[in-house]
Amino acid sequence: MRYSHGQTKGSFKNPLPTTQASNWLERLGLIGFSSIEAPLLAALVTGSPLLLIGAHGTAKTLLLTRVATALKLEFRHYNASLLNFDDLVGFPLPGKDGTLQYIQTPASIWGAGAVIFDEISRCRPDIQNKLFPIIHERRVQGLLLEGLRYRWAAMNPPASDDDDNGYAGSEPLDAALADRFAFVVDMPHWDQFTPAEQLAVIQAQDHPIEPVDADYLVSLIERTKQGLMALEADFSDGIARYVQTVVALLAHGGTTLSPRRANLLYRNVLAVNAAAFAIDPNTSPSDATLCALRASLPQRAQGLAVNDVKLLAAHKEAMHWINLKANDPIRAILCASSPLQRILLAVKASKLAKGEFSRIAADALALLPHGAREAAIVHLFETGAVGRLNAAIAAQAGEAYRDIASPPVFSQTLHASNSRYATWGRVKDLLSTLNPNDPRAHLHANAIASLFAKSKLQTPQDAEFAFAAFADADQAMRLAA
Repeated sequence: MRYSHGQTKGSFKNPLPTTQASNWLERLGLIGFSSIEAPLLAALVTGSPLLLIGAHGTAKTLLLTRVATALKLEFRHYNASLLNFDDLVGFPLPGKDGTLQYIQTPASIWGAGAVIFDEISRCRPDIQNKLFPIIHERRVQGLLLEGLRYRWAAMNPPASDDDDNGYAGSEPLDAALADRFAFVVDMPHWDQFTPAEQLAVIQAQDHPIEPVDADYLVSLIERTKQGLMALEADFSDGIARYVQTVVALLAHGGTTLSPRRANLLYRNVLAVNAAAFAIDPNTSPSDATLCALRASLPQRAQGLAVNDVKLLAAHKEAMHWINLKANDPIRAILCASSPLQRILLAVKASKLAKGEFSRIAADALALLPHGAREAAIVHLFETGAVGRLNAAIAAQAGEAYRDIASPPVFSQTLHASNSRYATWGRVKDLLSTLNPNDPRAHLHANAIASLFAKSKLQTPQDAEFAFAAFADADQAMRLAA
């Protein structure tokens, strides 16, 4: 899928007339944020809940306030760490007809077009629960906030075991609350600014927003809406296939997304592409889609790390296969829930090119645990599928199969104080349970003994896991063959 000014099958076509690239945040006095302009504009177009995550002093509140001011919104800014529910709704007072009325204050949420919940990660759990329906469905106490279009929040990175840059007082958001923010955007760091941008920030002053710049943002929003309608009409199926594939690939790498998040990701990819095209007509659809993907993951708000290498690999893979038909075997392989299932499907897909089959097999083998990996290699040889691998991967598989097909010969001196002594004892106990008259038992025994000889099994528990994994995978693959 590629960007094109002309109509090309399987490619994005710019839905709007070509214009010069813009930097709309800079026009509002916000410097250094060009990398997040597209998802922020997409959030304005769709009205989807937006969460900004960044260190202190990264202009989260300033950004949201300037945008609300430019759009002439009646907005409320709340410090969620100090928030009481009465601050939101006013003071309850029973009415004469038995209904509950609220004595409003200038700070209450009624009549607001936008709300900013600052420091939401420092908010008390009971208040977070009350903010949930506001963010999710624009309701408070079951009442629809009819004028409320934008729900925005900001927080510092939460502390986590994997991230030393988190803030001790910033708690990870509840998974359900984090999942209600369609856009979760990381603020750029100081070292990501160009030298010119750094100087501009240092010398910046708080000037009023010029009417021409406010009007420009309004026109850019309308322009993006037009582009979004065109993309929805022409490219929704391809983007849906991208989302289906990338969600499956992310799950393979340990990042699981909910069905709701998959739907949000689909809408975000459409909206961010439309926004990116409106900002810069020369935008690469792949870059815009990656930007949407990064801005659509709730894990950061939960204090969970997302491996960026795996994220980028999943994106590239999904983009590569975006034009596959729904019944194409590669799509079924990529979306399979386990690496073992992907190998089984790839073996059955006899028309796969050697390069495609080799890459799928290599990736799946790398993800399989010890024991299951050896069983999968046996399956490749027994079905003859090893002949469909390219030379380098076939050679690696051949070395592993040689150790499984023949009893390994090795000699090690282990003292009782050595942890591997107990592991070897457990290996022998497990192998003694195999039926010597079963041809599969020899492969099973050779695989486990070889893993021990190569120091792949460090504990008795490792031996037990690999022993069971080989048995389960071998049975599953033979049944499916």
